[in-house]
Amino acid sequence: MALGALPEYPWDLMVPYRDRAASHRDGIVDLSIGSPIDPTPNLVREALAAATDAHSYPTTVGTTALRRAIVDWFSRRRGVEGLQADAVLPTVGSKELVALLPFFLGVGAGDAVVHPRAAYPTYEMGAVFAGAEAVASDDPADWPANTRLVWLNSPGNPDGRVLGVPELRRAVARARELGAVIVGDECYAELGWEEPWREGAVPSVLDPAATGADPRGVLAIYSLSKQSNMAGYRAAFVGGDPELIARLTTARKHAGLMVPAPLQAAMAVALSDDAHVQEQKARYRARRDELRPALEDAGFRIDHSEAGLYLWATEGRDAWESIGRLADLGILGGPGHFYGPHFPQHVRLSLTATDERIRQAAARLRATAVR
Repeated sequence: MALGALPEYPWDLMVPYRDRAASHRDGIVDLSIGSPIDPTPNLVREALAAATDAHSYPTTVGTTALRRAIVDWFSRRRGVEGLQADAVLPTVGSKELVALLPFFLGVGAGDAVVHPRAAYPTYEMGAVFAGAEAVASDDPADWPANTRLVWLNSPGNPDGRVLGVPELRRAVARARELGAVIVGDECYAELGWEEPWREGAVPSVLDPAATGADPRGVLAIYSLSKQSNMAGYRAAFVGGDPELIARLTTARKHAGLMVPAPLQAAMAVALSDDAHVQEQKARYRARRDELRPALEDAGFRIDHSEAGLYLWATEGRDAWESIGRLADLGILGGPGHFYGPHFPQHVRLSLTATDERIRQAAARLRATAVR
């Protein structure tokens, strides 16, 4: 089946709003894409520099040191014990994996790929690339009989929603009933803000309480972009069912999808150090504590957003109108329309701006507050 016409890249529609926001006398506050702006930790940069004599091809499966670091991280930070080196695999960022996973798993015409109702657009595009049907549903009872792949996203992008262990257990059970692979996209797991996620990581779909200590048919994806400010490194990985990992490894070997060797060394170091992750979390917490009440003062309601990198906000009117209002304040966000048809009155605002820019945004919002 040939790949048909593709939709416009949604962020291209933001150009006039970006121009509008950039014309503000005190400059733009860009809270749209969510690209990290804080420095990559020195220990990661030093590891990268030390590994630049990379004269040989890297391995698709990853170095022994990297695979061990991933396994140890799953155990230490996610409560997932018992994974072996053959149950993890580094990837070139997480987006390419999300986009290619349905195809690599043999999902195709006549199959359904389920994803959240408020969803990162690449879940749907992965279904399109594979010739499958994308189905937006948060209720396992509604997943159709032809479901072959289920995406969970916790904490969610864009809405910051967290799935607890009971919800994960129910989702895994339903996927197994349907004979579907279930994948947890967990890239924001270290960024929990509200109880009970405030001090620790949110639950993983690979949590033994969710899987019955059996990873068959279950995968979890993670990225170092947010926790370690490594978005430019394209550093991510997947873990779970060894048989699924083996299939993905073979496909990726044929496609030449290898994480560069210096980046593998940097990933291993980043995954082995928790201190820099907590430092970054504290930065985002302070920005969130500044921005959230200012949005509420300006008439926005914050929904979910108990974890993750974004505030999911609505003022009860079409998102494009809210985006226009924010642009007039020099603030750039993202409209709910980009994340499916179900939340046309929401906007997504990221925490990835400097402390000074977040303070600017908060001041501008408070100046519009109804007294």
